Amino acid sequence: MHLSDGLIPLWQAAIYWILTIAILALYMYKLSKTAETEKVMVNTAVLAAVTIAASSISIPSPFGVPIHLFIIPLVVILLGPLSGSMIAFLCFIVQYFILGMGGITSLGANVVTMGIVMSFSTYYFYKFTAELDERLSIFSGTFMGIIMATIAQIAIMLAAGVATLEVLMATLVPFYLFVGVVEGVINIFIILSLFKLKPELATVEKI
Repeated sequence: MHLSDGLIPLWQAAIYWILTIAILALYMYKLSKTAETEKVMVNTAVLAAVTIAASSISIPSPFGVPIHLFIIPLVVILLGPLSGSMIAFLCFIVQYFILGMGGITSLGANVVTMGIVMSFSTYYFYKFTAELDERLSIFSGTFMGIIMATIAQIAIMLAAGVATLEVLMATLVPFYLFVGVVEGVINIFIILSLFKLKPELATVEKI
C-alpha cells in the first residue's frame, strides 16, 4: 500500500504532510499531558521496533503478490490511535531509507492512509464492538481499519489521477479484503494471548 515518490502532485502531497504534522503534534501534546509519559514512550518504542520488523516481512499469498502485515491495528488496540499514527510515521521513515519502500514526498499520504485513517478506524470499530465480544471487536477493528485505509488510498490515487476507479476496485479491494481477514484472525490470537500473559496491557493508558 506504500505510495512512492512521483505519484502524487506536490501540492496534494503538501496537504497530506500538513495533516500528518498536525496529528504528530497532537500526539506529542497528549503525551506531555499523560501521567505515564515514560511508560508510554517505552511501549511505543518497543512496538515501533516490532512494527518495522514484522511489516517488512513478505508472506506469500494466492494473489501472486506478497502480503506485508500492517501491525498498526494491533498497535492501536494496545496503545491508541495517535500512538498508531506516530508508529506508522516512524515505520515508514525507516522502511524508506533501509528498504526503499514508499517515498519522502509521499510519506504524508502514506501516514494519512496507513497511519491516521487506519488507526482511528481500527480504534473506533474496536471500541464500538468491545462490549459484544472481545474476539469480534479485535477482528472488526483490524478488518475495518484496513478497509477504510484502502478506501482512503483509492481516494488519494483518484485525486492524483494515477489510476481509474475500475482498476483500483479490481486490484486493491480484493487483495486488502483478504489481508484484512488474515490480519484480523492473527490479531485475535496475538492480542488475547498478550492480555492473558500480561493482563496489565489491557489497561495501559491509550493515546
